Amino acid sequence: MKVSDAKRTATSIVVRSAANARITQSKNPYLELMRRVFRKEEVAMKAMKFLTLIEERQKSGKPLRIDEWEETMKMLEMNRSSFYSMRNKLLGAGMIIVRGGEYRLSGMFSRDLVDMARWWWTAILGNDPETL
Repeated sequence: MKVSDAKRTATSIVVRSAANARITQSKNPYLELMRRVFRKEEVAMKAMKFLTLIEERQKSGKPLRIDEWEETMKMLEMNRSSFYSMRNKLLGAGMIIVRGGEYRLSGMFSRDLVDMARWWWTAILGNDPETL
């Protein structure tokens, strides 16, 4: 099996309960989010660069193509297995999708977190969903 064909499953994310640990309280919320997905600081920074590249290319009308993996890997200074491991984690989290051979940012990550929050708020805590 090729690394690029590896299974894209769910992704773990570190959740912190302290108010001062909120991502929005960070000086760099994007990097803080990546630190919660990736254990190593170096990979978190490269993931942020990869997502920024996808975003910029998507906005410019020239989306990043999956067949540009070698150039992307070199730009991020990653080997193939590390690149695909990072990429598959982002896919598994629902932060990116591959459509038509192109990488795109995805809202699935946000929708899943909102769904979990709403469920916890209403089903477990018994609160009115409007008060979330």
